[in-house]
Amino acid sequence: MAADGDLEMEDVNLNMGRDMKGELEEEKEMQEDWRSKDRFKNKKVHRVVSKWMLPEKVRRTYLERANCFPPPIFIISISLAELAVFIYYAVWKPQEQWITLDTGILESPFIYSPEKREQAWRFISYMLVHAGVQHILGNLVMQLVLGIPLEMVHKGLRVGLVYLAGVIAGSLASSIFDPLRYLVGASGGVYALMGGYFMNVLVNFREMIPAFGIVRLLIIILIVMLDMGFALYRRFFVPADGSPVSFAAHIAGGFAGMSIGYTVFSCFDKALLKDPRFWMAIAAYFACVLFAVFFNIFLSPAN
Repeated sequence: MAADGDLEMEDVNLNMGRDMKGELEEEKEMQEDWRSKDRFKNKKVHRVVSKWMLPEKVRRTYLERANCFPPPIFIISISLAELAVFIYYAVWKPQEQWITLDTGILESPFIYSPEKREQAWRFISYMLVHAGVQHILGNLVMQLVLGIPLEMVHKGLRVGLVYLAGVIAGSLASSIFDPLRYLVGASGGVYALMGGYFMNVLVNFREMIPAFGIVRLLIIILIVMLDMGFALYRRFFVPADGSPVSFAAHIAGGFAGMSIGYTVFSCFDKALLKDPRFWMAIAAYFACVLFAVFFNIFLSPAN
């Protein structure tokens, strides 16, 4: 009888072991299903991004290694910084910043001022200050809509390089072609991203733009036209008691994007530092920077 009892206990233990093993396997399968669903969702997002940002021949490489780590930190961080500075000058400084420039923003240590060109940080920090709600909304919309997908594909280092190249090109071009005007806004960086992206689109149009994508491109072009129109208004039609702001940064940023930005964004599956086009673009860029520095020191009417 004792032996029979032992056998029954062993059978119960075996059954319990099988049940626990089955439950563990089911739980493991459920976890794998959830992971596969998450992966599918992520891949779906990356597929859409790849169609917009990359030509067909390198999409497979991107999808094989696509991930959101690191996330698009650069473009989000720079957007938050610009928004914070705008809110500071709009709310806590004595001016009507929601509409246009006024005394508070003109006295800012960030703005590019022709009288204070020896303060070299202003050639970069001007991107943090904006001339009204229309100005900052236009820049934020463009750089987030375009910059986040670009950073998902090319990562923050490359996107930051192009963005800052456009910012510096914008301020230096303004100091040469419109030397007596103030300069505010991140348009130089935004137009650099757009210049690099649109050069890639022009070269690989059929491969990069999905069906009906032309509509979205037209929307971006419309935003650009509105932004340029607002910049021209601030420069040429500002009231007599106002302070005209240069628009040269838009054009210079675009050219920086079409040279450096195009090279950087077209090297997705290549080592950037081994591409001779990159060094040619960098050499041309630094030649222009050196000329601008020389002009500002010795030839500028603002002297």
